[in-house]
Amino acid sequence: ADNLSEALKKLKITSSDSTADSLEGCLDCLLQALAQNNMETSEKIQKSGVLQVFASLLTPQSSCTAKVANIIAEVARNEFMRNPCVDAGLIPPLVQLLNCKDQEVLLQTGRALGNICYDSHEGRNAVDHAGGAHIVVDHLRSLCSKTDPASEKLLTVFCGMLMNYSNENDTLQSQLINMGVIPTLVKLLGIHCQNAALTEMCLVAFGNLAELESSKEQFAYTNVAEELVKLFKKQIEHDKKEMIFEVLAPLAENDVIKLQLVEAGLVECLLEIVQKTVDSDKEDDIAELKTASDLMVLLLLGDESMQKLFEGGKGSVFQRVLSWIPSNSHQLQLAGALAIANFARNDGNCIHMVDNGIVQKLMDLLDRHVEDGNVTVQHAALSALRNLAIPVVNKAKMLSAGVAEAVLKFLRSEMPPVQFKLLGTLRMLIDAQAEAAEQLGKNVKLVERLVEWCEAKDHAGVMGESNRLLSALIRHSKSKDVIRTIVQSGGIKHLVTMATSEHVIMQNEALVALALIAALELVTAEKDLENAQLVQILHRLLSDDRSAPEIKYNSMVLICALIGSEPLQKEVQSMAFLEVVSKLRSHENKTVAQQASLTEQRLAVES
Repeated sequence: ADNLSEALKKLKITSSDSTADSLEGCLDCLLQALAQNNMETSEKIQKSGVLQVFASLLTPQSSCTAKVANIIAEVARNEFMRNPCVDAGLIPPLVQLLNCKDQEVLLQTGRALGNICYDSHEGRNAVDHAGGAHIVVDHLRSLCSKTDPASEKLLTVFCGMLMNYSNENDTLQSQLINMGVIPTLVKLLGIHCQNAALTEMCLVAFGNLAELESSKEQFAYTNVAEELVKLFKKQIEHDKKEMIFEVLAPLAENDVIKLQLVEAGLVECLLEIVQKTVDSDKEDDIAELKTASDLMVLLLLGDESMQKLFEGGKGSVFQRVLSWIPSNSHQLQLAGALAIANFARNDGNCIHMVDNGIVQKLMDLLDRHVEDGNVTVQHAALSALRNLAIPVVNKAKMLSAGVAEAVLKFLRSEMPPVQFKLLGTLRMLIDAQAEAAEQLGKNVKLVERLVEWCEAKDHAGVMGESNRLLSALIRHSKSKDVIRTIVQSGGIKHLVTMATSEHVIMQNEALVALALIAALELVTAEKDLENAQLVQILHRLLSDDRSAPEIKYNSMVLICALIGSEPLQKEVQSMAFLEVVSKLRSHENKTVAQQASLTEQRLAVES
């Protein structure tokens, strides 16, 4: 401690005019003290005011420069020392030293700047202001192909410095991307894949930049997919694999890179991991299984990568993913169902899968999760069934396979995501399927649950889907029994409210269903239609210039049907409908204008 105090005093007094030898001794003493107790020594250095002295010692000519930079790098390992280093004016001289040729000076300077930037807003700003990043990126470019140990060490430090400089800072990350650092880092990874420390630094730098959209576009122009997959295949340790996974996941969000990863053979690696880890209960294996199967699902989100792996339903990858669904691992069941939902994104794939028995596999999976089941698996399996039900030719096949019954087992679910998918699946299944729509529409339990969910104000998605299914049951069945069931369950008011939705498609579905109610069961529904103020709502829709043509058309059709009820007819007469309708005779849409003439005649006769 005495030696340290002595050295600090001496440094302050003699820094300007002392000989290099006496300075060297003081600096060695400081480095020794830092090695023994970094924190305590750093505090003493700060209190002594020596930091300001260092600024004048950081000159390219001095033989002590590397040691001074080394001391700064050591003290800046402490969070409390980073701002004082900035305040002491150390950044501009350090950045100037990046232009020097001495490798030891460059190494220590890179360390010092990297440590000062670590988690320090002020440090990064100062380095940015002094133009440090640009010089470091240039160094990376010129050193990139050198594989001697000293160059690799320097490259590792510079990569680390840029990582600390830009970590979690979008502006500085964008700056590095604009400087073209990405192709250089990818090249580094390819050339130095044998150097573990440098490879690790590259990966961390990738992970740091890969979150930004603009970086993905740049990565897509490099052979990063190939390099990462090559590196991945060499890894044995869990931590290393995990590190590569962390870079792959954000990059795989880009569709071009998805395809590159598939072409580079990533899928085979992922399937191998799944096979190795599926029966293990080791924590690392469970984590790897999850990451690998999640990444597999992500790759299937790209249209081209998905179609490439589907291979007309004959692909080995598609077959392997199918085998996940009956597995005992919830994670694999989930990934398998999500993968099927992703494969089911065009009619051709959906038709092929339904013809090849996928529906039964998904129903068996749902059956395993009815009682206290896994919500994410339920949600995924229902998503897959919903997508498969979109092509017209699949609907009847899926209905006869018992999909509606399988889905209805989840009516008791209190989980909005499951409710949402259940509703969507049923709505897809009954589209233009009159018999199924009638069967479901007479199911009192289902209709009552729908009416309850139509009031789920906290879950707009569930509320919207419930309304749409209510309307669909009427539109596709055109059945009096269905309408009576919906009236008795209190569903009419919801269909009337749906006619005021902000979505034209929902307004239209509601108006068509209401017109069918008025045509088939007006007397039964009369009271509810009156209480829901349907006539006033129709007046508003017809008067509003913003209403779409189809809304105006269907509102007039509905008015004509409502006149058949005495109380509703009175309401229509009391509200000057004739005036509104006669204006619509000159509407630019021919169909609307024709319907306005017809409606006007009907209203005139009735009055």
